[in-house]
Amino acid sequence: MNIISLEAVSKSYGVKPLFENITFGIDEGQKIGLIGVNGTGKSTFLKVIAGLIPPDQGRIAVGNRMRIQYLSQTPEIADDITVLDYVYAEETKEMKLVHQYVQALYQLEQDPTSEKWQKTLHDLIPQMDAADAWDLETNAKAILTRLGITMFDQFLSQLSGGQKKRVAMARVLIHPADLLILDEPTNHIDHETVEWLEDYLSRYKGALLLITHDRYFLDRVVNRIIELDDAKLYFYQGNYSQFLEQKELRLEQLASSESKRQNLLRRELAWLRRGAKARSTKQKARIERVQELQGKGYQFKNEQIDLAPLGTQRLGKKVMVIEDLTKKLENRYLIKDFNYIVLPDERLGIIGPNGSGKSTLLNMIAGKLDPDTGYIDRGETVKIGYYDQESMNLDPSMKVIDYIKEAAEVIHGTDGSVITASQMLERFLFPPSIQWGMISRLSGGEKRRLYLLRILMESPNVLLLDEPTNDLDIQTLTILEDYLEHFPGAVIVVSHDRYFLDRTVDHLFSLEKNGLMVHYNGSYSEYLEQKKLALETEKNDRKEQQNASPPQKKVDRVRKMTYKEQQEFSKIEQRIAELEERNAQLVREIEQAGSDYQLLRSHSEEQQQIGQELDERLERWAELSELMGE
Repeated sequence: MNIISLEAVSKSYGVKPLFENITFGIDEGQKIGLIGVNGTGKSTFLKVIAGLIPPDQGRIAVGNRMRIQYLSQTPEIADDITVLDYVYAEETKEMKLVHQYVQALYQLEQDPTSEKWQKTLHDLIPQMDAADAWDLETNAKAILTRLGITMFDQFLSQLSGGQKKRVAMARVLIHPADLLILDEPTNHIDHETVEWLEDYLSRYKGALLLITHDRYFLDRVVNRIIELDDAKLYFYQGNYSQFLEQKELRLEQLASSESKRQNLLRRELAWLRRGAKARSTKQKARIERVQELQGKGYQFKNEQIDLAPLGTQRLGKKVMVIEDLTKKLENRYLIKDFNYIVLPDERLGIIGPNGSGKSTLLNMIAGKLDPDTGYIDRGETVKIGYYDQESMNLDPSMKVIDYIKEAAEVIHGTDGSVITASQMLERFLFPPSIQWGMISRLSGGEKRRLYLLRILMESPNVLLLDEPTNDLDIQTLTILEDYLEHFPGAVIVVSHDRYFLDRTVDHLFSLEKNGLMVHYNGSYSEYLEQKKLALETEKNDRKEQQNASPPQKKVDRVRKMTYKEQQEFSKIEQRIAELEERNAQLVREIEQAGSDYQLLRSHSEEQQQIGQELDERLERWAELSELMGE
């Protein structure tokens, strides 16, 4: 069934066409990834489909009773609303009930003796039953838990930008939708949340349209790719890997067609230049044919960012020596007693949860922040280029080319060539028409690309990259990865992007609790596999402990067992056996559930409840056994 259709839709930004005469539709079950170079209009395209901005021309038809949820790349949220009220903003009767139920539950957790909220909760339970809203509540609870959202009474004004993004994502995922539209959902979230979101969306039963730079995410979630290029849409079936194969084939066919056109045009022009004797009607037809061939040229744009070969300043053998580096935030260690020697050919990744101190570490390495204790000894030849998240304060009234010329008028290639600022801008997909325009007219991604070019124009020999994948398009990232592979200096990267880290680093430091820096050799994917294996081993060890024989009896008893405790003890072993049998049954049912997400969720929640009760019963059994003297 069709959810939404676009017919001959066009949209321009000033005089620049973003997309022209687009005819496109989304059906149930489709999971679509939208890709394209920054500045082509991807985010605008999503807003048009979501109905947030109108097209300049064309028609958009949404299916009857079809529900659309949209997540902006930078959500604009009113600050004078609590997390709870924003996340559960009522759109349906069922959602209103869930909102009231969760609010009552939360208030009771804060004040368990409140008769008001006890009565409210008591009244709401039969209404939830009647509306069959429990699945909605369970799904919402699971989403909020995985996104780390617990402080429902906080106002949004108290949250950081990353926390607001999570809250906005929770709202979009919680509300039922036939079509989810997500603009860069993987930005500013850690890898565990990305993996959860990846799994959630791959099982999602509705349709999906998203923009993301995470190529592993695209590979594992979408079943169709659309590319916005030169104001046109190109369609590819399959995931990102299949898209690459199909695009290569399309470009080969396009190149072949262009070659044939050029050959035919040369023959026709040669015929006309010879002044071939022919009837005037035939001569006229040949001239018209040449004009047609000349106007039919395929728009082969050079959309390859060419970073190599760029020269860098010579880097000596000594780069950096980090000694006992320590930094605290209030009473919490961000980095504690970190020691490391950075080598000239370093390819190091820094990973860890949001807020763990990764950016703080890069700021200290760059000399922008002093450690509490310890020091960093930098080599005399070191010239740092720091692509960070905070310093991109581009003057919007400045011309693009002037911003680059502030760094350098020219740059030297490794082959001795001299490349001007204008030529470098063209290599970075900034044609002259944009170079002489104001920075204010660039998209967020184009500003990031410009900022990256500015850093490279300064010819650094040590690169520090803090979340470079945020807001950069896939094509820019691909070329940047290739550039870093050949970069003749040291590279230290902070990122959550699995693909980018796999391509650019060969070992990692993980920032963990209490400022501990744990070293891992190998790629990011290998690190994740090691971590999963460790978690599974820990989980299995816990299960073995739970299934182990109960503690031995104590000889000395403090007191005798009461009659009530004797009755309890006579029943508790039977209950433990029932729980263990049901737990084993659930394990089998989970293995057989396959990709049925609802069934998996139901079984997993029941297994969690049973595990909790089993722990409590075993602990109580041990206590009673001691009193019994068994």
